[in-house]
Amino acid sequence: MVNERFRRAMHRRGLDIQSLAAAADVSMKSVERWLSGSVPYPRTRYRVAAVLQEDESYLWPDAVNGASLAGAEVVATYPRRSDVPSHLWTELLRNSERDIGLLAFAGLFLTEEHPDWIPTLAAKAEQGARVRILLGDPAGVQLAARDAEYRIGGGVAGRVAAVRAYYEEQMPDTVEIRFHDTPLYNSIYRFDDEMMVNTHVYGVLAAYTPTLHLRRIDGAYFNTYVESYERVWASARPAESLTET
Repeated sequence: MVNERFRRAMHRRGLDIQSLAAAADVSMKSVERWLSGSVPYPRTRYRVAAVLQEDESYLWPDAVNGASLAGAEVVATYPRRSDVPSHLWTELLRNSERDIGLLAFAGLFLTEEHPDWIPTLAAKAEQGARVRILLGDPAGVQLAARDAEYRIGGGVAGRVAAVRAYYEEQMPDTVEIRFHDTPLYNSIYRFDDEMMVNTHVYGVLAAYTPTLHLRRIDGAYFNTYVESYERVWASARPAESLTET
């Protein structure tokens, strides 16, 4: 049975059997066997995948250990969100083309600390990327509970109002904004196949809690947070349907 993914990857890179064999330092017979469904040894898989600029899990999904995939998805971890390199947020945004999703109560740091955030996000939406923004419902119980937890007397709702104004005033109509009233276990910031996950700890501001940088390799980490995001999105309400407070 032909490995169609492998064959298509060769085609996309403009490689035939002979040129791939030379680039990967293997025999033409080996490449022919892989096209017919055989699987290379692990070290060779890595080298061939690098030549084809594809993930091993895509080319040979049955050969890659799921636990290894999950671990490979973790690009970096930071003890606090404030430890994330400042340039990384806008760098991930600039590299996005298809799917940009934010889930937070406010996420005001993006709009206030990164001058390029708003114009870059607007440009991505105008270029055809789907942009979805989930903010805390100002009239919901969860935002009120978080405000009481932080003991800042309505400050969280104020942040939501501020960030909503930023987005609504400067984003094209294609940007979708919804309010959610769900417990926020993590803030999720998706950029196509990369993601920043800001975990939350009771009584500690999000800027000072751990943050994960994930990259999709068909493992459990990325897909788990995608599922969470989509569940919240499905339960949220369009911003314009809410009564202003």
